Amino acid sequence: MEARRRPRRAHAASPVHATRARHGVALALAGALALAGPLGLVGCAPLETDAGSAAGPAAARSPSPAASAPDTARPTPAADESPATSSPTPAPAASSSGASDTPTALAALAILEVKGRAPQTGYDRDLFAYRSVDLDRNGCDTRNDILRRDLVDQEVRPDGCVVESGTLLDPYSGIAIAFRRGQATSADVQIDHVVALADAWQKGAQRWDAATRESFGNDPLNLLAVDGPSNQRKGAGDAATWLPPNRAFRCAYVARQVAVKHAYGLWVTAAERDAIARVLATCPDEPLPDAHASPTTDPAWTAPDDAATHEPTPAATTEAPAPADDVTVYYASCTQARAAGAAPLHRGDPGYRSGLDRDGDGIACE
Repeated sequence: MEARRRPRRAHAASPVHATRARHGVALALAGALALAGPLGLVGCAPLETDAGSAAGPAAARSPSPAASAPDTARPTPAADESPATSSPTPAPAASSSGASDTPTALAALAILEVKGRAPQTGYDRDLFAYRSVDLDRNGCDTRNDILRRDLVDQEVRPDGCVVESGTLLDPYSGIAIAFRRGQATSADVQIDHVVALADAWQKGAQRWDAATRESFGNDPLNLLAVDGPSNQRKGAGDAATWLPPNRAFRCAYVARQVAVKHAYGLWVTAAERDAIARVLATCPDEPLPDAHASPTTDPAWTAPDDAATHEPTPAATTEAPAPADDVTVYYASCTQARAAGAAPLHRGDPGYRSGLDRDGDGIACE
């Protein structure tokens, strides 16, 4: 006889089973939250940028119209970002003593890209719009902004812009120069681009847009009021080819070049890097400069009270003549100069002549 089947009875989960189920759900939720937490933080926290990793020019931001004088904005390492008014902020690095968080020029130099000089094809000084734009919108041109920053004992027109006279404690020569505005005398004091425009063009500026070049050409970080003839002798040279005769200013000078190249993502040549490193080896704690502070207030190199003052003369010309070519040694071509082991030739070297210096930067047969 077939056994009677008992109907299967659905039974409620026991307390033990229910507790296990709840624990399983709780563990699953906890795991999900643990994954979501870090993801949420990554999505919200600001990302820090490696200051030494920018592939393109760090100078793509155009200045803000609201910037105040002489607060010309410098770009940051993104070629397509919106305008900004902040100053460049090289990666902080402690001084050699480890006692300060102030970025040093030596630390910033270490993260500059080292490459060869690019051709000067397409270079035109006017592409940098020096003095042709009023980037800080203060109603004054760049030259007078820098003269007001760097000269002492100034006489300024009632418009608050144009400097009629003053005294420059020249950082390049270490002497005091009496400035007087006039067609025959204004060029006694010139505004130097510390990183020359032609040098910038060959080390990254070719890739910039117009706004970036205008910012660079009028940036107070890259501008100094200096002795006119010294500025002419410097030409478009970098630290490997020219340093200020005033040795007391060399640390501050190369530190400013490093700051500018770091802010704009420009590279340096190996020879230039080595020349800067040699100078900074004598002052390893040299800080990066403040663009808006007058460098002539630095007591380390300002002219002494009894320093001779150079008065402008009516016979002064708008540009100092270039040094005459040395004709005691003659090279018919750069090939001949290289074969003689004389290349590159710098202006003033035996055998240098302008015919071998095709880009006019003071260096022939590069």
